Amino acid sequence: MAYTVHQAKTQFSRLLKEAEAGKEVIVMRGSKPVAKVVAINEPTAAQPPFRFIGAFEGLVHADDKAFDPMTDEELVECGWRWMLDTQLIQSPVNDSTK
Repeated sequence: MAYTVHQAKTQFSRLLKEAEAGKEVIVMRGSKPVAKVVAINEPTAAQPPFRFIGAFEGLVHADDKAFDPMTDEELVECGWRWMLDTQLIQSPVNDSTK
């Protein structure tokens, strides 16, 4: 975008915002370009609006071991010793093998 010196002086903050957005701003004296205003750093990508669904995507990482059954030592360490004393439910036996 090209601006005259007068426009550049009166709207300098607008020129800076354009430069920060990655645009090249040209300041002209009459019809002759005199200066170019560009951002020092690359423009950053705009933050997408917050989405509740999928908001933490990529932020939480779990090892495959996280879904393995806990060992007896881990149950005790977590304070779930009572789970060791309970009897597990037995699956029904198929009598068709007899």
